[in-house]
Amino acid sequence: MDFFDSMATHMDYDGQARAEKLSRVIVTLFGAVGLVWGYTIQQFSQTIYILGAGFVLAGIVTVPPWSMYRRKPLDWQKPQPEVPTKFKKKK
Repeated sequence: MDFFDSMATHMDYDGQARAEKLSRVIVTLFGAVGLVWGYTIQQFSQTIYILGAGFVLAGIVTVPPWSMYRRKPLDWQKPQPEVPTKFKKKK
């Protein structure tokens, strides 16, 4: 279980944008190639198979938090001490 606890499970914001853009490119490219190939051989099923392969490839490349999606982590602020309740402003 320690192996699974040590695995990173997050992406930074830049990595999320990069993963989304990459998945769109992969699916669009496979869709276009599948459409051309399916039209050429007159088999719509081949178009669907190629598009499905694009979805699987896009999922493998973009869903796991690979290290290429964690290159620019955010520097979070330190937590501020909590203000006592008698000094809080009422809304």
